[in-house]
Amino acid sequence: MSATGSGRQPHVVSGRQSELLAVLRDEGAMSRVALGERLELPRAKLTAELARLVDVGLVQVGGPAASRGGRRSTLVHLADDLRVLGVDVGATSVTVAVTDGRCEVLESHSEECDVRGGPAHVLSRVAELADVVYAKAPGRLIGAGIGLPGPVSFRDGMPVAPPIMPGWDRYPVRDELAGRWGCPVTVDNDVNAMALGERHAGVARSLEDLIFVKVGTGIGCGIVLGGRVYRGVAGTAGDIGHIRLDDFGPACACGEVGCLEAYFGGAALARDAATLARSGRSPALAGALRDRGSLTAADVGAAAAAGDFAAANLVREGGRRLGHVVASLVSFLNPGMVVIGGGVSGLGHSLLAEVRSAVYRRSLPLATGNLPIVLSELGDLAGVIGAAWSATDRAFSAAG
Repeated sequence: MSATGSGRQPHVVSGRQSELLAVLRDEGAMSRVALGERLELPRAKLTAELARLVDVGLVQVGGPAASRGGRRSTLVHLADDLRVLGVDVGATSVTVAVTDGRCEVLESHSEECDVRGGPAHVLSRVAELADVVYAKAPGRLIGAGIGLPGPVSFRDGMPVAPPIMPGWDRYPVRDELAGRWGCPVTVDNDVNAMALGERHAGVARSLEDLIFVKVGTGIGCGIVLGGRVYRGVAGTAGDIGHIRLDDFGPACACGEVGCLEAYFGGAALARDAATLARSGRSPALAGALRDRGSLTAADVGAAAAAGDFAAANLVREGGRRLGHVVASLVSFLNPGMVVIGGGVSGLGHSLLAEVRSAVYRRSLPLATGNLPIVLSELGDLAGVIGAAWSATDRAFSAAG
């Protein structure tokens, strides 16, 4: 996509301009009057800041706003041709999307992709898919964001010692993609991106404090406090999949034993499902294994929904363990919502019921009295929307 980012990047020169762009991204088109009131800007100052943003092509002014009495104001909105790339790389899949300036998805594509194939292979495929989706919704690329399934140095734009990503340690993902696309690129942990996606466009829209728990091949947690992702000193905050539950538990991909992920990640569920199938304790899973030769978390969910006792027990036990960890997070962080997503969340309300039961039973009533624990509604798009939001946050920041 060599031509995508070949144009000159627009520069934001003041904090007020950054605030103005963020409001238009998060709240949509507004009248000049409403925008001035929202930002507490005098009319002359607002006019000057808007003129600069119109000049650099980030904002458009046009069309009458709804009348509030007297002379009608004009609507202000982000430029229609702004484009942002959002990429969500999982352990076994990749989703690439192109959005407008408000991070609304215009085109997207998902496919299977093994992150263990290494950065050269995976990023090359990401670039190919970006070409495909961008060609369907071309415009002016102002930024790109990518989420990766492992610890990430957000400052340096690279993964750091990711346990399930051989060959990726300190690989310059940001620099490679920025050079390829000619625009600013942000690199984050995939669960952080999903948490941002839910806060911007999902069930947790506009909440200041929330927890997003991803249960996929691995397990992770995105923490949003005060409207911002909390990453910790080294970018590893929320790595709940490697909280040890049992000193004598199953081996984990991180090299330790007894981790939550070793009990209830997608790979662990597939392992335990195969054991049940081969032992004859689960007729439904035995039939699925015989038909397809392998099992996934989706097979466990289907068997449990069909009334298979052993499969349902796998879901209950896994949900209970996950709920115990989430209960500790709730007691410690006191969030306004817990959102559960990722591939294994497809187990649905049987999983949700177990998590809720454990959290409500083990956390203080004051912390859980008005605490929604819900499934993600964005599905595969949570990560790409959040990655795009992070990219706009960078693109709309004043140059320092």
